[in-house]
Amino acid sequence: MTEGRRFSRQEAEALLMVFLLIGFGLVMVFSTSSYKAELMFDNPAYWFLRQSLWAVLGSFSMLLVSRFDYRKLSEKPKLLFFIYAVTSFLLIITLFLGSVTKGSKRWLSFGPLSFQPSELSKLVLILALAAFLAEQERLLRKMKGIFIALFLTLPIIGPVAVENASTSIILLAIVGLMIFAACPWYKRFFLMIFLGGALGALIIGSRAYRLERFVIWLDPENHPKGLQTIQGLYAIGSGGIFGRGLGNSMQKMGFLPEPQNDMIFSIICEELGLFGVLLLMGLFVALLTSFLKISFACEDLFGFLIVIGVMSHLGVQIFINIAVVTNTIPNTGIPLPFISYGGSSLFFLLTEIGLVLSVARYGNDRNR
Repeated sequence: MTEGRRFSRQEAEALLMVFLLIGFGLVMVFSTSSYKAELMFDNPAYWFLRQSLWAVLGSFSMLLVSRFDYRKLSEKPKLLFFIYAVTSFLLIITLFLGSVTKGSKRWLSFGPLSFQPSELSKLVLILALAAFLAEQERLLRKMKGIFIALFLTLPIIGPVAVENASTSIILLAIVGLMIFAACPWYKRFFLMIFLGGALGALIIGSRAYRLERFVIWLDPENHPKGLQTIQGLYAIGSGGIFGRGLGNSMQKMGFLPEPQNDMIFSIICEELGLFGVLLLMGLFVALLTSFLKISFACEDLFGFLIVIGVMSHLGVQIFINIAVVTNTIPNTGIPLPFISYGGSSLFFLLTEIGLVLSVARYGNDRNR
């Protein structure tokens, strides 16, 4: 652990946006879940308290990681390989021993504790790929290097794709954007888009229920499983400019299943209206802009790629979630970062941001 120093302006901006988003998310988790929590657990704050605990643990992890010199990881490739191998093993184990939720095995349980290894996989993939790309920068000038980089990501993306197509698509997007950032040749980037699209189509086509989502997307009103989409659109349409008011959603009263999860954006639209949506989008844009500044200021390729990986994760996941809720793309289970209920997602996302803050702290010689 390297001795710390005062926060730079870039770190302070990023931290402010992160804590504002955490606060926004906790308020919305309580608002969206209180009715259902009261019915199920006789405690309207049940999900809010659980999310708050994960927010505290994640914030502690973020601040702890931010004070660790990320460059030491690139100096220990064996450690990164071990972490990568363990993560891949956990993903494979989950396919056989994972807890079944909504027909999919995505959780590993250890007594009262459980977590999603697929959330850990995003963090580990970003670290491992950044280290490889930084070390093999010259190799990337040839197509052979890019194919090797893609091949090395399969032990993570492969097991995830079996049960979690949406997360595997996010992982593919992270990989493509990181490779492009390391070697910005547009012809190769378009080739990666084609290959990624083909692989994504193969993943989606491998399960009948994934193909069914396209049918629901095309005509949700006349499909028996289109209820969630329709109720979400009702919520969005009824919000207007300033919304019904915080806590006054009608759709969360049993009409929209689990409104605190993936569909929470629709309740934000209903309760806070266009004003609330613009506020949330402004926070996301400000956070990503602060990350972009950190990446440009970094004088180390490894650190630069870490920040690009985290930005890719956040940006792609935000886009997919909002596109699903607005029925722009077929439904898929992706939480809205910082906002949707989910302990594993929040904890590992905040840990990723800790790495970005570490890059801001140690990636520029003027900061040391």
